[in-house]
Amino acid sequence: MKTAVVLSTLATLAAAAHEQGTFAVLRFNGDKPLTEGRMDPVVNPGTASKHYHMIQGGDAFSLNVKGDQLLKNGKCTTAKIARDFSNYWVPSLFFAKDGKFQKVPMFYMNVYYFFDKTHDDLVAFPPGLKMLTGDADTRKPPAGSGIQLDPSKPGFNNIQFTCPSSNYNNPAYPAGSDGSSAGIQDPQNKGAGVGFPTKKCDGYASPLRQDLHFPSCYNPKAGLDDYKNNMVFPKDAGNGYRDCPEGYIHVPHLFYEVYWNTPEFDNLWQEDGKTQPFVFSNGDVTGFSSHADFISGWDTNTLQTIIDTCNAGTIGMDKCPQIPGGLSTNNNCNIAPQIVEPENYLTASKDVKFAALPNSLSLSGWTMGAGAQDGGSQGGSDNGSSSSPAPAPAPSSTKTYAPSASAATQLPTQIPSAPIFVENPVVSQAPVPVAEAPAPASPAEDNYSTVWDIVTVTATTTEYVQATAAPQRRGQHGHIARHKHNGFAARR
Repeated sequence: MKTAVVLSTLATLAAAAHEQGTFAVLRFNGDKPLTEGRMDPVVNPGTASKHYHMIQGGDAFSLNVKGDQLLKNGKCTTAKIARDFSNYWVPSLFFAKDGKFQKVPMFYMNVYYFFDKTHDDLVAFPPGLKMLTGDADTRKPPAGSGIQLDPSKPGFNNIQFTCPSSNYNNPAYPAGSDGSSAGIQDPQNKGAGVGFPTKKCDGYASPLRQDLHFPSCYNPKAGLDDYKNNMVFPKDAGNGYRDCPEGYIHVPHLFYEVYWNTPEFDNLWQEDGKTQPFVFSNGDVTGFSSHADFISGWDTNTLQTIIDTCNAGTIGMDKCPQIPGGLSTNNNCNIAPQIVEPENYLTASKDVKFAALPNSLSLSGWTMGAGAQDGGSQGGSDNGSSSSPAPAPAPSSTKTYAPSASAATQLPTQIPSAPIFVENPVVSQAPVPVAEAPAPASPAEDNYSTVWDIVTVTATTTEYVQATAAPQRRGQHGHIARHKHNGFAARR
């Protein structure tokens, strides 16, 4: 009875609180991702990606996946929602010391589905939509160190790191840093900033966290596959509303929280307030190249029902009152990578030391140089492309990267042989042990009033066509999403 009352309340709140905002957190089953490797069908379809990724979601993931293939061919998913066969991925993280590299385990990952306050109709992702946020090539800081998601205003920035700590008197970033030799602290949050923090993140069940916001306005004229041009961020329409340009489709605003188990390496390095030892799989020692990809494999009716009826917040999307298709309890949904590396990064424990990063990528950024290509603050996963409509203005002057000490100063010396392509990865049948993370404190969120009422839900069918006229505006069905970036959510 108590559960039924809670779910009834959530449905009522979603209907009554759209003017104040709704969101729900998607979590994943199992203690490891769906797969990992140099695969990125958004940026590098049909071939090996330049760098290594950790991938969550549906088992139809492949190098060439597109359109509705994720949904049609999916048999299992790591997502807790059974009909979400989407894929979510980020670059892997490594600990670098004395010219060797150890793979940092992904502790867990949360995906927030924010339903913006808007005059637009808010609809489910079209199947096969490919999105990207961030720039794998840049080694320069963004225009701002705090989160600012309106590209029409100064200081636009949609990517950060959060470093939960038992002592915030010890700053996560050097005082006065301009990004030329270390990351930059968020002026509103002592535990967050851009670039890798220079302190150990020792918050309870909340190690180093990678935070990434995606744009939420889809341009159907660009199409599903054109990740460089098909998505933009909504703009401030006044009174808290965020609206898409005319002819665009307003979809959910995704926010990735990726927790990396960095405390496993705490005894291997000493804080000096200036440097840090972690590096992305693309060779970036700065952290400024943080980026993420998404391909939608949602059953559109399921996601639209969640958009229209659920305000579960940090309790979790799996607690929504109406979930067509129900929940997935599969803890063993894993597939073999299609790119097999000569070095066994896949099953390596944190203690294994590799002579090089996957694909023998060199370290870059700060004292290591600018890297192969130095893009802007909103470029693509490998090609320096843009997923934001109006990026923040670039700094007025070019920074000179001053020398500074680094824990990762030796380049790889061994060049592995070419990777092996596997056309048909198989789903793992081996049991995967489940090791749930302890439940840390939940992120701060808006206070919603409880309204007891009878709710009538009307199912809708959305057809995705090329826009020929302005989309219909929604007057009384707006959504807003606010998220405090100094909080944490459990994987459960």
